[in-house]
Amino acid sequence: MIDASLQTQIQDLPCWSGRVDPQPVDGGITNFNFTVKDRGEQFLVRLGRDIPHHQIMRFNERAASRAAAESGLAPEVIHADEQALVIRFIEGRTLHAEDLQNTKTLKRVIPVVKACHQRLKHHLRGPALSFWVFHVIRDYIQTLQEGQSRKHKELPRFFQAAEVLEQAVMPVTLVFAHNDLLPENFIDDGEKIWLVDWEYAGFNSPLFDLGGLSSNADLDPQREELLLEAYFESPVEDELRYRYQAMKTASMLRESLWSLVSEIYSEIDFDYQSYSDANLKAFETLFTHFKTM
Repeated sequence: MIDASLQTQIQDLPCWSGRVDPQPVDGGITNFNFTVKDRGEQFLVRLGRDIPHHQIMRFNERAASRAAAESGLAPEVIHADEQALVIRFIEGRTLHAEDLQNTKTLKRVIPVVKACHQRLKHHLRGPALSFWVFHVIRDYIQTLQEGQSRKHKELPRFFQAAEVLEQAVMPVTLVFAHNDLLPENFIDDGEKIWLVDWEYAGFNSPLFDLGGLSSNADLDPQREELLLEAYFESPVEDELRYRYQAMKTASMLRESLWSLVSEIYSEIDFDYQSYSDANLKAFETLFTHFKTM
């Protein structure tokens, strides 16, 4: 059922030439998405408030979205306010994990990630957030303790794992990163691959984006090596491989804790419990492998 209040909120935005008919888009798990046709063009509207539990602040998403658009990585921002972001709709194919497992497609995606890290900072204006994953993990653990998570007995072990992984990752180079490289955040229009959904953007190590991309796409070791070699433009040495695996493992722990927090606080209809359990299983596998390196 379409939420009439959300439709009205979109219809009242000042960027339209007249009355519009917003249509919901499935898939958002931290916001509500709609498409709108106006003046013979199509637009995507994202509705969402700040979510302090997830360190999502919409002023940061707006700034990152504008910078990404000016960098040529993301679609044009048409309108932005405290709760709504309107961007030009991209006609293309949303990528999935199996697409990134294709070497040809992966080679097209890597330069997009690298361009994000190298170019976006030059267009960024105003205050900007960091996204240091180990701070996020520690904050999530405290949030889960306060919220009496069903996994509260496991939280001390997660805390210790994060301490081990943080020491392994250091030292780092800072870039302005996307921090949510799900395959579905890449859109292929046939000529160009676009990167969308900037709500978690912030200064971070590039290894977080690389590790997150790999784990979200379930890349095999051969394609992980390709990912690192292409990004750093050199053969992969053991030290880099070790630090990368630590960050990849941390990215999966963060995703697991994100879902556990969402179980408690999210109002969006989504099976967070199953998502949490699947990600925790993946984290345990990665952490066991990391400890053998």
